[in-house]
Amino acid sequence: MFVRNESFGSFIRSYPIVSGIVAIHLILFLWMFLFWSFGGYIIYALGLGINSAIAQGELWRLVTPIFMHVSPGHFLFNSFSLVLFGPALERLLGKGRFISVYLLAGVLANIATYYVGGLGYSPHLGASGAIYGLFGIYLYMTLYRKDLIDRDNSQLILTILVIGLIMTFVNQRINVYAHIFGFIAGFALAPIFLIKIKRYTPQYQHVFDNDEISFNPNRWKKRRFNLNANTKKKIFWAIFALFILIGLLFR
Repeated sequence: MFVRNESFGSFIRSYPIVSGIVAIHLILFLWMFLFWSFGGYIIYALGLGINSAIAQGELWRLVTPIFMHVSPGHFLFNSFSLVLFGPALERLLGKGRFISVYLLAGVLANIATYYVGGLGYSPHLGASGAIYGLFGIYLYMTLYRKDLIDRDNSQLILTILVIGLIMTFVNQRINVYAHIFGFIAGFALAPIFLIKIKRYTPQYQHVFDNDEISFNPNRWKKRRFNLNANTKKKIFWAIFALFILIGLLFR
C-alpha cells in the first residue's frame, strides 16, 4: 500500500491529485523564497494563517496555509509524507473524494486552530493538518474497515500514529491544534467518504509441497537472512516512513 514502484511519469499519471498538490507546494515555496521581491512576499503575507486576520473576515487564510511552507525542510517532509501516504487513498477514494477529504481535514484543522488557539495564536502554515487527516482515515480503516487495509499496513499505521501523536507535543514549533484536530477530522469524515468503497480482496498464491515432511535443523538460519524482494521493499518504506515522520515533527 505504501511501497512505491512507479516511475516518475507513471506516478504523475496514476496519482494526479497528489502530484498536483505537491506541485503547488513546490511552486509556492520557490516563488516565496526565490522571488521574494516579485510577488513572493505578497503570497506569504496573504496566505499565512493569522487568526486575528481571519476574525476580520479574511477567511481564505483557513485554506491557503495548507499549501504553504516556511522552510526547505518543512516543504520536503510534508511533501514526502503526502507522496508516501496519499497515493493509496487517492486510488481507493477516487480523485473527487480524496481532494475533498484532504481539504476538509486541513480547513477543519485551521478552524480548530482559530477557535482553540485564540486571536493571539502565532501565525501558522503547512500541510500537516491535512496530512494528519489522512492518518485519521487510515486509523478508521484499521479499526472499522479491515477489508480495506491489510494487517501489515495496519501495524505500520498504528506505529506511525503512536510516534506522531507523542512527538507532536515535543516540538514547540509544531501547531499542535492542527495535528490533533486534523487527525480527528479525518477520522470523523472517514465513514462518510468510505461509503460504497470497493472491498479489498488480496490475491493469495497457494503453494503445495508434496515432498515428505522432515525437520531441517538449519531452516531458521536460512530463513533469517532470506528476505524476498517484496519484504525488503516493505522494510525500506517502513523505515522511510518513520524517517519522514520524525523529520516532519522535528523540522
